[in-house]
Amino acid sequence: MDKFESLRAFAQVVAEGGFAAAARKMRLSRSAVNKLVINLEKELGVQLLHRSTRRVSPTETGSAFYDRCVNILAELEEAELAVSQLQEQPKGNFKINAPMTFGTMHLSPAVADFMAQYPDLRVQLTLEDRFVDPIEEGFDLVVRIAEPVECASLITHAIAPAKRILCASPTYIEKYGEPNHPRELRDRSCLHYGYLATGNQWKLFGQDGEHNIVVNGVFCSNNGETLRDAAVKGLGIALLPTFMLAKELEEGKLKRILPDYQAPEISICITYSANRHLSTKVRLFTEFIKERFSDRLFLL
Repeated sequence: MDKFESLRAFAQVVAEGGFAAAARKMRLSRSAVNKLVINLEKELGVQLLHRSTRRVSPTETGSAFYDRCVNILAELEEAELAVSQLQEQPKGNFKINAPMTFGTMHLSPAVADFMAQYPDLRVQLTLEDRFVDPIEEGFDLVVRIAEPVECASLITHAIAPAKRILCASPTYIEKYGEPNHPRELRDRSCLHYGYLATGNQWKLFGQDGEHNIVVNGVFCSNNGETLRDAAVKGLGIALLPTFMLAKELEEGKLKRILPDYQAPEISICITYSANRHLSTKVRLFTEFIKERFSDRLFLL
């Protein structure tokens, strides 16, 4: 028995509500579709369908089995499509979402180079600093800088670590002095990602253990460049990823403070719907970004 063909027949009968409609969809005879479903029931040893002269409906067991069948057949179709595309160039629309700062500074040039390799792609790159669900909002792929989160409906790849450091401007340090311990941050002007539930709570690790500091947030934003610029202007102390600080640190506009204390490491992640993990464009872009950014570039 061709089990997959029987699964397709059963799923089609349930979806169409009858054998005749399912047969037309599958371009088979009604008797052939009926035989496939009967063989499947015999193989499983259960009745999957209630049959009458007027209608066909799944049994309780059949209804539960139908839900599993749909997922199995969808994955099989995706796998078959991916295999057929392995030697093909990716083409069509490709929607990507990424954070604003990382997108403008690092991802945009990478996307341009990727498009140069695959000219049949039409890429839509949306940059915004908020959590985006790729499934709900229709993105093929989302780039985020965060701790990887496990989710059954999503696949996440940690591409490269993103180190964060505490920094302040020489002007601020000259005026207020440089803190010597994380607890001193409670009484300092701090710049933080205030839109997060833990935005004004900084976690730092040192030889004397872990410190959870609720900082005095004089200014908050959901954009790292905004916080960096505020730090350069002397408004306070910021905790930011190093990938956006290289120039300011090199030119002396910002200085690292409390270097003996480390913030938890976050990662540059690629996330996409679990049912797109074999998509040619998603697979190739993920491989491209891994090669581009996996050299620990962001641990300055």
